[in-house]
Amino acid sequence: MARLFFMNDYNCGCAPEILARLTKENLTPHVGYGSDEITKEAAQKILDAAGVPEGGVYFAAGGTQANSIVISHFLKTYQGVICAQTGHINCHEAGAIEAMGHKVLTLPEKDKVSAAALETYLKAFYEDESYTAMVQPGMVYISHPTENGTIYSKSELQELYATCKELGLPLFMDGARMGYGLMSEKSDMTLADIAANTDVF
Repeated sequence: MARLFFMNDYNCGCAPEILARLTKENLTPHVGYGSDEITKEAAQKILDAAGVPEGGVYFAAGGTQANSIVISHFLKTYQGVICAQTGHINCHEAGAIEAMGHKVLTLPEKDKVSAAALETYLKAFYEDESYTAMVQPGMVYISHPTENGTIYSKSELQELYATCKELGLPLFMDGARMGYGLMSEKSDMTLADIAANTDVF
């Protein structure tokens, strides 16, 4: 009997069909560093599925590396990233984000980041007379599903993204468990919905 693990979408080997294709291509020489035709084809398939032909796809070796690259790209040196108290970058990446010089700014919400909680946080932040001496909020991080396994509805994501745009904060959705989120019976989102309501995923 097979056991299921929901840590992420890549916690074991691969589907037999993928392994068969890898075996077939194993002795075929390819240009390295993502310049080969197979990588380009994979990137194009992702763009097509997401409905963003003008987007960019960049492959990383793992989730922590991907999160670090995205967050360090978006933030200025004096900025931090907002996430839920239980957010993966706050609890389970061994301080990787803060080791790169960016503070993780946590909301008291235990699970999902809501538009209302984000607005409340930013209002309190800028009402503090000493806010110029504090780490400035520079972006918002979420995961789908969350660390507790809950998923965002399309309307929740749309509302959060609208608030992020209004506040000038990029919204980043961690993709480590996105396959589970999209395939959940409770999900009402597609990959194209996620692409339309985040700045990067």
